[in-house]
Amino acid sequence: MAEEARWYVVHTYSGYENAVAAAIMKAAENRRMQDLIHEVTIPLEKVTEITEKGPKEVERKVFPGYVLVKMILTDDSWHLVHAVRGATGFVGTDGKAVPLTDEEVIALGVERREIKVGYNIGDTVKVIDGPLSGFNGTVDELEITKNRVRVVVSMFGRETPIDLELDQVEAEKE
Repeated sequence: MAEEARWYVVHTYSGYENAVAAAIMKAAENRRMQDLIHEVTIPLEKVTEITEKGPKEVERKVFPGYVLVKMILTDDSWHLVHAVRGATGFVGTDGKAVPLTDEEVIALGVERREIKVGYNIGDTVKVIDGPLSGFNGTVDELEITKNRVRVVVSMFGRETPIDLELDQVEAEKE
């Protein structure tokens, strides 16, 4: 089975998110299906609520009524999730579960990917991907959390800033 696990969204009855998440993991364990059901999570955010006793930090569900499941979708794993009490089905079209895209997973903050770059602001880099591949330039801005780097390249005798993704440039070898 060479298929890769993907993130799917499961709709639940409101207020049953924790019970559904726990039941999915327990059912996967009981049926020895941990190789298909990898992880279950409920996206939470920290919010400061003002109460009579003053400000208080609480965790709130980002998407009430939904649970995220990282799994390899097979008939068995689909039936396991559908059989869980409180789960009403997968989010998708025509009854088919549709996985989240990589961009959606990153935007939701479900998986953290550590990005390491071998250059800093002021360093000379080489563009290795895109229409300006092969050009050299100087790093002007670096926003790792947004996967963005601004490089100033010399084109036609004038300095031109271009915005690229972090993996489109590499540090110039000395």
